[in-house]
Amino acid sequence: MIPTYDLDEDQWNLLVQDVADNFDDVTLSRGFQYYKQGRVVKLTLPSQRYVKAQVEGTERYFVEINLDFFTASYCDCPVNGFCKHMFAVILKYADMHNRSVHTLVNAKMTAMSRPDPKPSHAKSYNQAKQLAEKKAAENERLLKEQAQRIPEMSIAQWHELFELRNESLTQGSRNTQFVHDSLKSLLRMKPSLPDNLEQLYALHAQLFVLSKLTKQPQDQSGYVYSYLAFHTHHAASDLQESIGQSIANAATMAAKQSNEQLVEQTLTYLRNEMLAETNNNHYFLSHYQAIWSQWIHPATQDAFPIYSEELLQLERASGDAGQSLSPLARRVAQAAMYQYQTNDQEALRLLTEANEISNIPSDSLTPFLAHLSQSGQWKRLTQWLVEITPLLNLRRNASIRPYTDFWELAVHHLPEVESLMWDTFVSLLPHTRALYEEKLLANGKWERWMDYHLSINSDPMDFRVTDLHPLEKNAPEILLPFYHQAVERYVLIKNRDGYKAAVKLMKRLAKLYKKLKQEPRWEHFLASFISRNSRLRALQEELRKGKLVP
Repeated sequence: MIPTYDLDEDQWNLLVQDVADNFDDVTLSRGFQYYKQGRVVKLTLPSQRYVKAQVEGTERYFVEINLDFFTASYCDCPVNGFCKHMFAVILKYADMHNRSVHTLVNAKMTAMSRPDPKPSHAKSYNQAKQLAEKKAAENERLLKEQAQRIPEMSIAQWHELFELRNESLTQGSRNTQFVHDSLKSLLRMKPSLPDNLEQLYALHAQLFVLSKLTKQPQDQSGYVYSYLAFHTHHAASDLQESIGQSIANAATMAAKQSNEQLVEQTLTYLRNEMLAETNNNHYFLSHYQAIWSQWIHPATQDAFPIYSEELLQLERASGDAGQSLSPLARRVAQAAMYQYQTNDQEALRLLTEANEISNIPSDSLTPFLAHLSQSGQWKRLTQWLVEITPLLNLRRNASIRPYTDFWELAVHHLPEVESLMWDTFVSLLPHTRALYEEKLLANGKWERWMDYHLSINSDPMDFRVTDLHPLEKNAPEILLPFYHQAVERYVLIKNRDGYKAAVKLMKRLAKLYKKLKQEPRWEHFLASFISRNSRLRALQEELRKGKLVP
């Protein structure tokens, strides 16, 4: 059950006045209709004076109402202002507190009828505002004092300070502006730091904002949001790239023995965040993997005890995560440690289990292949490429490209596995059709490209002339059956458009036969074709228009 909290008279009067000041009559009427139709869903109270909800309109919209700073309220619908979705949420909120929704619907009349030009709620509001400003100023002073101690703090203490600094910002909408404002706030309070701490502080500021951005807030009833809004996902994707670059830039710093404790603390933070990540995007999993591949593994020289210790740490942290544990992230992280220990069988078993829980993100599989490639273990890389094929998420062709690039790298060092590569690519069809064709052409596999398109009855007219130019240049003879097959299909359509397309392809055939110096074969085919289709007058007309017959 959602806690409703007390709503005293001053707060209620303030809400009525805010509605009167910010909503027009049309919006009040439409919002009331939305409320009556039960379109407000998943209303939660992250704090006593903050309301979040979803409203079913043309699509599902996300609404946030700040009852203390009403003009900071937000809805992600196209209106870009106080809209019917926001008012419907306010009505639902009022109803939860046993307040009259009709008073809000008639807020403008109610506000005008008050005899006191300075109603009591205004005084209460001003007092609350003054207290809030005083408290904010005091907090700012204390934070500045604490910030001076950042060089001596642990990374866990940094994050506690981040939490205090950005407490007010975390109540707002999670979007690109939130990322910008949060990072700016955290970097502004930072004192001058040594180079190693400068890089690490910037990285952890980004990680903190990512955590706030991607974790759905939990209200005091224990309800956790199940959605990640589009604008939030977009902001997180942009931040991911920045974090990845920050990790890469800090690799030199991490390699220094004097920074060992900082690296360990960073790993602890990422391990805990990764294991407790509840959304399906697994943002922190990729950064955990990056820390191992770019910071820790290069400095270990395959010191197996380090990986065994991390397996123990993962076990302990998993127990601490409790019900919020991400079983997929846990297994992928464990698999990485077993791969470092060359226990491929156990690593692959764990990845298979993880994939049965939920599709493993493609960028979480890439580090396994990158590790083997960077260490020149080409036979193991080939084995892994074969074994993880069933784990690939084929919904987006772009995500499969790194996988196919690793195959080509393996073939470059082990030419004998080339046939295995092509067989594997075929097993991924039809999801990877465009990429498969691209790889065939890039590797000069002209006959294989043509066999594939003949087997699926591809139409030459679907290709631009430039698409087929590599084949015309390098293997023109294999285009003959491609064009002949298509010509016969177009004739069988038996309409004018089909005949025009057939003639167009026949003109291409004429050029090909000439290029191959096989004009007699062309003349024989043309004579036979005209004879076989002599009763199709429209086709004969198109042949004459195309100057294929006199």
